Amino acid sequence: MNLPNKLTIGRIIAVPFFVALYMLGFYIAALVIFILASLTDMLDGKIARKRNLVTNFGKIMDPLADKILVYSALVLMTGDGTVPAWMLIVILAREFAISGMRTVAASEGIVIAAGMSGKIKTVLQMIAVPVLILALALPKVPAVFTAGQVFIWASLVMTVYSGAEYILKNRKVFSM
Repeated sequence: MNLPNKLTIGRIIAVPFFVALYMLGFYIAALVIFILASLTDMLDGKIARKRNLVTNFGKIMDPLADKILVYSALVLMTGDGTVPAWMLIVILAREFAISGMRTVAASEGIVIAAGMSGKIKTVLQMIAVPVLILALALPKVPAVFTAGQVFIWASLVMTVYSGAEYILKNRKVFSM
């Protein structure tokens, strides 16, 4: 197994540790794990492209690892009231819709590539989550929570926009 794929697996393995630390209220430790795991996302892609180590495993598992990490955090934050449940539902609905479209398209031999708006959405989520965790660790600094809210709302806007963009650009999938 190559290094990028090991980093992807490491990101998945980090999730239960992140979840446990968050649930125990060790927000700074959870924050560190989340940030390190997020950095492996950037690192594994760069290494894979630079060293020509792109694999089918990486193509499938890298975005899945991102989703497991980010959505685990958002579920935890919904549970403690940091993120409203309706917001998580919108985010997950977009993911399920796009994943479903990709599955139907793949069954017909069509690949739906990730768009820039989807990548921006992911980056905004990977910024929002640690800022919101930091807000939990620093409850007496309301500006941190406000910044987290700005990023989570921005990610929600990009979630809806990128979902609409995927659907419009790939509407032929609905007639398959």
